[in-house]
Amino acid sequence: MPNDKEQNLVPEEPEEKKYSFLQETIKSKPISRQQLVKQLVRIAIYGVILGVFACFGFFALKPWMQDMFRGELETVTIPEDEEPAEEPAEDASETDAAVQTPDAASYEQMMASMNERADEAKKGLASVEPVLSEENQDEKLTGMNSGVTGVITADNGQELLILADDSVCTGASRWTVMFEDGSTYSASLKKRDANSGLAVFSVPRGSITDDTWAEVKVSVLGNSNLVKQGDVVMALGNMFGYPGGMGYGIVSSTDQKTLFYDGECGVLATDIAAETDGTGVLFNMDGEVIGMILASVWETDARMVNAYAVSDLKAVIEILANNESVPYIGIYGTTVTQELKEEQGMPAGVYVVDVDPDSPAMEAGIQSGDIICQVDRKDVGSIITYQSALLESKTGRAIRLKGQRRGADGYVEVDFTVTVGSKEK
Repeated sequence: MPNDKEQNLVPEEPEEKKYSFLQETIKSKPISRQQLVKQLVRIAIYGVILGVFACFGFFALKPWMQDMFRGELETVTIPEDEEPAEEPAEDASETDAAVQTPDAASYEQMMASMNERADEAKKGLASVEPVLSEENQDEKLTGMNSGVTGVITADNGQELLILADDSVCTGASRWTVMFEDGSTYSASLKKRDANSGLAVFSVPRGSITDDTWAEVKVSVLGNSNLVKQGDVVMALGNMFGYPGGMGYGIVSSTDQKTLFYDGECGVLATDIAAETDGTGVLFNMDGEVIGMILASVWETDARMVNAYAVSDLKAVIEILANNESVPYIGIYGTTVTQELKEEQGMPAGVYVVDVDPDSPAMEAGIQSGDIICQVDRKDVGSIITYQSALLESKTGRAIRLKGQRRGADGYVEVDFTVTVGSKEK
């Protein structure tokens, strides 16, 4: 039986204490349906306000973000013209059988088809207009510095590039571009070549809305070497004294040429009437660009739509589109023909008719009457090969030209060192 000490060693169980207030549950005040609705409406209003600010912030920062995080500028490459494929000869009996006398219904159907093609081709056009200062506003009233029709020629990943007549550059430092949907955007001059009369303008891609993108396209530069006399063509642009003009006709001649310094360009003449100083683009019936209608093509009293053949301009267009200067020396020349070789004993090459004053050619000592036979170690036997060799050089670079100059005892060899320049103004 345990003693008193052992009994004292047994631990006593603690007395369980219960507090009634700790067992109480505190419940929140119930929310009424009206308060719940007000809270939901308040959250929705806050969401709308945040969404509006987010949208405004997105559109405000979109151009900046695209400019900051844009990729590398893509090099613009104009595809070379393909050689024409030989077409099988048609049997005369089959051709005669296929010819039918047109009636009013077929004529209307034909015109509807042509108008549909013209509407599609217009998506590749744009009107370029200078932004005149306040003191020059009177010039617009007199017809000076009016807008010109350009063609969308390339998309380099950052900009939409528009090729147009460089006359719109005179006296202007800012320009606007209006696309087929009527939208207008600020544009900047990318590069200009006053020798050929062409300029390329750019519109940042980030500034163009989705609605405008749906109504524009990059035009296809066709092969003007395939154009034949009698082909049906359409002229679109500002040929008649107002923008948005449209005219149909045929090619009346493909044999004409126009000369400018350091080259030449074929001319597509048509029977479409036009105003003086009209500008536009000549399309074939496939909607391809085959010519640029510039005021400088031919200046005659009987003004018709005449266009520079686009195939002869592709090298210049590619240089301008890549923001490079078009090489220029300043020789106004022509090909030495076989007849001149035989009759006057001229060597093969480019006969210098004239030299542009204050040009690199004049500084190098090239004179009228000289015959250029080699450009930068490349033989040249015509104005076309001379132009091609020059366009492969770079502005600011010194190149060597070899030629022949007539003396008392016949032609003697002469060498020239020419620093290639550009004619941007």
